[in-house]
Amino acid sequence: MPRPVPLPAVAVVVPTLNAAPTIAATLASLFSSDCQMPAEILVVDGGSSDTTCSIAESAGARVITAERGRGIQLAAGVAAVRSPWLLLLHADTRLDAGWQVSVRHHTIAAPGRAGYFRFALESDDPRSRSLERAVRWRCCVFALPYGDQGLLIHRDLLAKVGGIRPLPLMEDVDLVRRLGRRRLVPLDVRAITSARRWEREGWRRRSLRNLLCLSLFFAGVPARWIRLLYG
Repeated sequence: MPRPVPLPAVAVVVPTLNAAPTIAATLASLFSSDCQMPAEILVVDGGSSDTTCSIAESAGARVITAERGRGIQLAAGVAAVRSPWLLLLHADTRLDAGWQVSVRHHTIAAPGRAGYFRFALESDDPRSRSLERAVRWRCCVFALPYGDQGLLIHRDLLAKVGGIRPLPLMEDVDLVRRLGRRRLVPLDVRAITSARRWEREGWRRRSLRNLLCLSLFFAGVPARWIRLLYG
């Protein structure tokens, strides 16, 4: 039997809030028979009223609680793990096969930069492909990946740019802006995100709402106010 592909010491940190419909698939995507598993898998729950925590524990993750808010939860998770490399991942995003090889290559080839995955939506709707192309354009032109693309970053680099700020949302945009284009690298593996928000609210409406939230953040509107609009 071939030996599993070695994986550097990586801690996966997943903030959750009522993520029962998706968290099992997200955590299952972290395991592979031909690759070593992450050194740490930590779910940071913001007060779920569903079965998120029990599902996560059954899947082999360690679970802690923190005040609600993705930035707050991610910061608490980073403080609670010890691995030098951190993989920040949303609870409705699963990584495609081969992510471990891509992570291993990045940690060797570009240890001083952060890596993000290729955005994909779990939908056959043609509008999802259009949105994926728009995200590729945004990342290429503006160097602005979102949190649903995952972020692989060394603990030292995260500390150097000031860590994760305790924002209720937009913490991903805030962090990648501080990293800047020269410290961001695309990884050629898909991060497949649930399309439920777009399917429920409408593709155009959800996309326009996201764009409005981003514009307000760039204009200096506090994230706690933007959260009311984000939904």
